[in-house]
Amino acid sequence: MSSANKRRDTDLMKLMMKDYKVELNNDEMQNFVVHFNGPADTVYQGGVWKIRVELPEDYPYKSPSIGFVNKIYHPNIDELTGAVCLDVINQAWSPMFDLLNVFELFLPQLLTDPNPADPMNDEAAALMISDRATYEARVKEYCERYAKPEDVADAEEEKSTDKEASEDASNSGDEASGSGPAET
Repeated sequence: MSSANKRRDTDLMKLMMKDYKVELNNDEMQNFVVHFNGPADTVYQGGVWKIRVELPEDYPYKSPSIGFVNKIYHPNIDELTGAVCLDVINQAWSPMFDLLNVFELFLPQLLTDPNPADPMNDEAAALMISDRATYEARVKEYCERYAKPEDVADAEEEKSTDKEASEDASNSGDEASGSGPAET
């Protein structure tokens, strides 16, 4: 196993050991989703976001690509794509950083202290500057609408139920073809 693969595996294990829920896409350890809770004492508190993570082949020497899957209202996050404007990931990445830094330092800092001077969501940035109370109300509305913990969990249950249903259908097809268990 290459050192890059060991590092990737170690970083994933660190996330899971810190109780982050990690969903692998097709058991691929380079493309996965991490459940991320809004930081305490912020307008994002109580929200849960699914963060898409893609690790390049030469991770950790190249930064991960991250994006919010469910909507979030923030000056530095594109509302449509979920792309994140975060210098430490996009430009100042170092192999000294790991995925735990992303989820325990970088993203919480971004949500705690948005930078409206470098926006990806111009509307959110302008509203934050001109009317902080309305901006915060909009953030809370988005949290309630798109980042409720039970909605994220329900989406997971639907996904596994759909998978189980398709497995049941394929298994019943096996039984019909005679390759399933024999009836007695």
